[in-house]
Amino acid sequence: MSGFGNFGARAYVSVGVETGVSSSSPHALILMLYDGALESLRKAIGCIEANDPLGKTRALSRATRILDEGLRASLDHKAGGDLANQLNALYDYMLRRTMQAGIDNDPAPIMESVRLLDGLREAWASIQADSQVAA
Repeated sequence: MSGFGNFGARAYVSVGVETGVSSSSPHALILMLYDGALESLRKAIGCIEANDPLGKTRALSRATRILDEGLRASLDHKAGGDLANQLNALYDYMLRRTMQAGIDNDPAPIMESVRLLDGLREAWASIQADSQVAA
């Protein structure tokens, strides 16, 4: 995922995720994307439970844009090889499940995406923690 660079920062800004993009490392930007997607997915669940279709649509739209234009777009398929391909497939799966959840007004597929993203975020955060311990 090292090819994040300027495109990733622009994608991050374009999906409305806030704060310090220009001064953040590529690693920190990915964490922000995970956080933004998770926040939006959790908000969508709350909107479904509160019978707020407009809020649900906005939250799901933001989450899908972060997944697609942020996380998927930041993958470096050349350097990342199989891992990048597997992440791409997982992001695609989450996108499809999330869109279907919006159509069906069902929070269960969104909860599944939250669990998957939480695991990815935790693993990504541990990479930074591990590299700081090794330094």
